[in-house]
Amino acid sequence: MMPSEPRGDRLLTLLRVGSIFAPEPLEAKDILIADGRIAALGRDIEVPTGWPVRVVEARDLVAVPAFIDQHVHVTGGGGEGGCGTRCPEITAHEIASMGIGTVVGVLGTDGISRSPADLLAKVRGLNAEGISAYMYTGSYRVPPPTLTGDVQRDLAWIPEVIGLGELAISDHRSSQPRQDEIERLVSEARVGAMLAGKRGICHFHLGDGQRGLEPLRRLLTETEIPADQVIPTHVNRHRQLLEEAADYALTFNANVDVTAFDDPGEGLSGFDAVSRLLARGVPVERITMSSDCNGSLPEFDTQGAYIGMRVARNTALIADWQRLVREGVLPMEQALGLISGNVARVLGLHGQKGRLAVGHDADVALLDGDLQPRQTFIDGRGVYSAD
Repeated sequence: MMPSEPRGDRLLTLLRVGSIFAPEPLEAKDILIADGRIAALGRDIEVPTGWPVRVVEARDLVAVPAFIDQHVHVTGGGGEGGCGTRCPEITAHEIASMGIGTVVGVLGTDGISRSPADLLAKVRGLNAEGISAYMYTGSYRVPPPTLTGDVQRDLAWIPEVIGLGELAISDHRSSQPRQDEIERLVSEARVGAMLAGKRGICHFHLGDGQRGLEPLRRLLTETEIPADQVIPTHVNRHRQLLEEAADYALTFNANVDVTAFDDPGEGLSGFDAVSRLLARGVPVERITMSSDCNGSLPEFDTQGAYIGMRVARNTALIADWQRLVREGVLPMEQALGLISGNVARVLGLHGQKGRLAVGHDADVALLDGDLQPRQTFIDGRGVYSAD
């Protein structure tokens, strides 16, 4: 991990690479970055002598949009087995070394010893270290903990807050919210986001309970809430839930988020889940992948008693994505959407991120021939180098 470059150190950066996927393949092989944004894409771009430019020679690497992870326990999750089972915070190095440029921080089961204020402080700290970081207000709990005492105000007044989540449903750890409570919270998030000019999604944690996606089916059937307002995650927790998620996505033209589990256990890996959703006819544009990293992977017995846990990492996210490309399940340009372009659209960041285009944020991951991240640039600043 190299130190994040100070802003203003160089006004211009010129990346010379072997190829560019924007996500579609481009003829261009040069990326000119100015003031944190992509200023030009072309071949053999020349900068006048004397201009403050840093040239990065990476002719053996492939440039792609830096990845976006919409579900990260940046302050650490866990706690289901007591204070000794709290997971650690994630570091900027752990994020950038995977080619990830943008993360969205979440709270989970523990909304008591960790708060939205803790989450906001961590998000701002990651931004100071060069990571593009946002957060959801709330946690598993209903009513959700907030920064200002109100979901609408959090979305309207806190720039880093881009949605509500992760709200837990169909899980013994949830607050067992009634349908009217779910509907009210989603509508609150929608209105608050409208006032702020944000997408304001509601990020729903799916447990392995028998109700599955039924609360979200009812939400979209019985109210005027559009399907793009809600994102169910962990839909590959078990095979029956994944089948239900495929039906949900097809019925409502809705988005579903697959978790790249380190050890899927009775569930499916990110690779298998995406492959199955595609086989069921779910459009690739409606599928995203996230890591759940630094969250807990607790185990409970048949009576719901805690028996152990592991800490999730983001390495499986990149490994599952690489496998989808290597085994030909998806071509590179479509596979990139799973952890870049599709995610940017879901979050309402598609005007800035998820694409290498003039005017977009200069968030660039440079990959080697094995699709392994070698360098990561965020807002034009080099924040990671494997060398």
